[in-house]
Amino acid sequence: MFSSGLCSWVEAKRTVARYGRDAVTLLFADVKGYSTNPYDGEDEDNYRFLDEAAANTGAPLVKITKGESVWECFFREKMMANSRVPICSVMLKRELMDAWQNAHCDPNVTTLHFGLNWDEVNRLDAMKALKAPFRVESLICTEPPMLDKCQMMNLLRSEGIQPPRLYGKGFPHANCGGFCVKAGQAQFHLLLKTDPLRYDYHEKKEQEFRAFVGKDVSIMRDRTGGKTKTLTMKSFRERIEKQGAFDQFEWGGCGCAVEH
Repeated sequence: MFSSGLCSWVEAKRTVARYGRDAVTLLFADVKGYSTNPYDGEDEDNYRFLDEAAANTGAPLVKITKGESVWECFFREKMMANSRVPICSVMLKRELMDAWQNAHCDPNVTTLHFGLNWDEVNRLDAMKALKAPFRVESLICTEPPMLDKCQMMNLLRSEGIQPPRLYGKGFPHANCGGFCVKAGQAQFHLLLKTDPLRYDYHEKKEQEFRAFVGKDVSIMRDRTGGKTKTLTMKSFRERIEKQGAFDQFEWGGCGCAVEH
């Protein structure tokens, strides 16, 4: 299960080293669909990294897509995803990849590999239960050497490949262009600071969706005062522009492959 992040590449390298490149397939689900908008899907540089990283492993890369973007999914379902209900992850990644593996793989002889690092063992345990009867492994999670992101970047550069640029901007994950329904206020603040045009695109799509469904819905949440309220990207931006406070520790998490 190949994404355009560091952990996926390191896991793929170890998997190919163990089983041989002819025994490995790298499967990538693209949430861009057929959109031509550069702010849909992954960051543009992630697609560069995806191809270079896959070629570096020597294993074949299979790209699949449902044919719709994240926002197209929201409008079709008349539902905006959030950290608790990530329908984009479910419909544009998990269901698509499950269908591919069920059509092309025999659970008696196939092992599914995920780039879950050593500090994500809880996600690995959840994945083993979720993907049965397929066997699930993450070599970077369970076998030494255990690497942090800086070590992975150094290893990547030693192979002549530059990491996705989102890491250099300070994002903990390089997925979905820095925009993610599982992200917290700290990540949305970073997106606004480092890529205001991408932020503006998603802010306007959120406003368009709110008008479309006629409901007070948002991706972010405001939990100040002990009460949870909607927090639109527009309201959040206006708060930041007024030097308002935000939760600097709420980063959220990247969990497209897991149930919660």
